[in-house]
Amino acid sequence: MKYIAVLLTVHNRKECTEKALSHLFQSKMPNDVTLDVYLTDDGCTDGTAEMIQQEYPSVRVVKGDGNLYWNRGMYKAWKEATLAKDYDYYLWLNDDTYIEESAIQRMLDDSHSANDKAIIAGATRSLATGECTYGLHDEKTGALLVPNGSLQRGKNLNGNFVLVPRYVFQILGNLDPYYHHAGGDTDYGLRAKECGIGVLLSSSYIGYCEQHPVLSIWCNPDVPFLKRWKALNRPTGMPLKILFYHERRHYGFFVAVFHVCTTILHCLIPHIWKYR
Repeated sequence: MKYIAVLLTVHNRKECTEKALSHLFQSKMPNDVTLDVYLTDDGCTDGTAEMIQQEYPSVRVVKGDGNLYWNRGMYKAWKEATLAKDYDYYLWLNDDTYIEESAIQRMLDDSHSANDKAIIAGATRSLATGECTYGLHDEKTGALLVPNGSLQRGKNLNGNFVLVPRYVFQILGNLDPYYHHAGGDTDYGLRAKECGIGVLLSSSYIGYCEQHPVLSIWCNPDVPFLKRWKALNRPTGMPLKILFYHERRHYGFFVAVFHVCTTILHCLIPHIWKYR
């Protein structure tokens, strides 16, 4: 028997969470695979917790205080899973990602093709346009990779639907809790590459997730400066200390300083970048 720990973190998106869990539990699973779901309820006040308890009582809910956001919420769910069992796989799932019935089987097949020694990033597309929305980016151009029927290597991992085999976890461990909201998924992929672990795009689309707005508040020239500055330093923005930490870890001190300075400049005079 193979055991998979599915990891989610949610905050006040009841309808999204219910839909994501519905698609997950409708998945067609091999007879020798069992799923355990660990979900961080990061201070939900919209009835999400009650919905989960009533409709999905098997989900193991981990309580947060509303300040964990994505990365620290996922870290907490993952930590809970590792305390419970030595799983064969850990599967990240965003609560706005709706997987197809055969998605998990196809992800496992892709992982087996890589001898269960690589991270598999599931590619998603827009239900409205059919275009690729999340997954993995090209190592040279940075463009989003599109599934082509075979595994492709890439960088800048999106954490919407990601399969991490035990082999990878034993080397990399959990997500880095220094990251608050964003960045932890990218960091995990970069750490993998630095350890010689493959980061691969799924051979086919696994489901649907709509693209988030490209232009953030902190770099929107139509937003007043003080509001931009506050948005920059919120967990959901681009906090400078986390940006510096990330860039220094993977690219060195001078690159980190440069990117912090350009980010501040971007916030100060965002119209320079608006149409680039």
